[in-house]
Amino acid sequence: MTELSLCFYCIIQAIVLLVAANGAPVLAAKALGRRWAWPVDYGLTLPDGQRLFGRAKTWRGVCSAVLLTTLAAIPIGIAPLTGALFGALAMAGDLLASFTKRRIGCTDSGRARGLDTVPESLLPIWLLKEPLALGLIDIILIVALFFLMEEWISPVLYRLHIRKRPY
Repeated sequence: MTELSLCFYCIIQAIVLLVAANGAPVLAAKALGRRWAWPVDYGLTLPDGQRLFGRAKTWRGVCSAVLLTTLAAIPIGIAPLTGALFGALAMAGDLLASFTKRRIGCTDSGRARGLDTVPESLLPIWLLKEPLALGLIDIILIVALFFLMEEWISPVLYRLHIRKRPY
């Protein structure tokens, strides 16, 4: 393999893991409805009057993301533990974004361009850049591609009744 094709393959692997981590909570919610949808913040409200993360962030979503990224890692040649860590870090980034959105006054499940995608993509690929064989340019490209995918694909998934919102 040439360096260019190896770099391209590593980018594709990271995108696959991001799609798995991001899509798993949506698919789990679609399949299970409200079953096992215990909120990560257990309803905790902070002094600013807002929930810590919000009602849409559930343990079912976190667990499904970790499980699906673990399973998705195997056929694309990534160690299952790396896949599990990737899913956990993507969800940590998603929770960080949700926490930040609550603090700046965004409504629960409200849209905040960039903040909705950058932390959940940047955190896992930055912290796992060595096992995923990613360089700085690869990381920038992956974050940008994930942002664009979210912008273009989410409205389609909404029209197909897979997502509850077009973003």
